[in-house]
Amino acid sequence: MKIKGFIYIALACYTGIFLRILIDNNIIISIIGSFFFGFLISKRLSYSIEKILFTGFFSSFTSFSGFMYFLYKILNQGNMIKFIFFFNLIIIVNLFSMFLGSWISRKIT
Repeated sequence: MKIKGFIYIALACYTGIFLRILIDNNIIISIIGSFFFGFLISKRLSYSIEKILFTGFFSSFTSFSGFMYFLYKILNQGNMIKFIFFFNLIIIVNLFSMFLGSWISRKIT
């Protein structure tokens, strides 16, 4: 990949981080990110656009560490039931959101 591609990925990362800080809610970010990830997966994107969006934007916007930190805080409170509930809820909601985004994308085209 050329230097121009790395610059685009860096700009996409910056945009993802900016939006993540602007929204400042791990669950909402995760749901929005899953929806758009599913939406874009169904599109035929070029290799460079896929790298920019999936490696740059989405990896910064919907970081796994944000999800883990949210669950870690619940676990440190000692509430195992709440931890298990949120763990399963987040995964199920995100899978549904990704499926919905993919389904809508296929219906549009």
